[in-house]
Amino acid sequence: MTSKDLPSVQMYPLGDAAVVVSFGDIISPGILGWVMAFADCLNKSPFPGFVELVPAYTTVTVFYTPWVVGEQETESPYDRVIFFIQNRLANLETAKTIAGNSVEIPVCYGGTFGPDLEFVARVNNLSPEEVIAIHAGGTYLVYMIGFAPGFPYLGGMDPKIAAPRKENPVADIPAGSVGIAGNQTGIYPIRTPGGWQLIGRTPLALFRPNQEPPALLKAGDQVKFIPIFLAEFDKMMERQNES
Repeated sequence: MTSKDLPSVQMYPLGDAAVVVSFGDIISPGILGWVMAFADCLNKSPFPGFVELVPAYTTVTVFYTPWVVGEQETESPYDRVIFFIQNRLANLETAKTIAGNSVEIPVCYGGTFGPDLEFVARVNNLSPEEVIAIHAGGTYLVYMIGFAPGFPYLGGMDPKIAAPRKENPVADIPAGSVGIAGNQTGIYPIRTPGGWQLIGRTPLALFRPNQEPPALLKAGDQVKFIPIFLAEFDKMMERQNES
């Protein structure tokens, strides 16, 4: 992929200290490659006043400190930031190759760990066993980390098992819960409220605050779900608690 393949980029302010850089409105590995390339470029070559950036499915939000960016007679801090961003975009030659880690996530499906598995099966005219087979049969791309520390938004789920969010969010979802919302699947890394349909739980810790990096997954990683039985889940939890 060459620089001529760079999609039409749109930029707009988010408050008075951030700019959203949009690479399109279609979620795809190709767009993610440009998101990651721009994020890498800006992290390696920040402009004066740059604070941080937050990549998402198709955008990168760039935060800056207006009074550090400076203001010239004919340009506001926002205009200066747009100039810096355009300069970085002009230097992008290729989209970043998505070559993250391949990570297997063991999941105990159904039962108390997956109280909404029956619902997901029912709305799709499938059996619970078919939902499990389809969910575990795919390979998923981590597009972004967000919502909660270490929460992976995974693309590539088969639409045959898509399900709407809960009408009334749950106040307390256990860490490790695997859920479905629309055409997405994800994993709750910490105990938190949420509204996704829960179909199982993993014994793996996705957010480890005392480790570096603290998140098990990152954008660009490939995820494969591996069904396990309750006994294996309990053993893995015991080993994890002992370590």
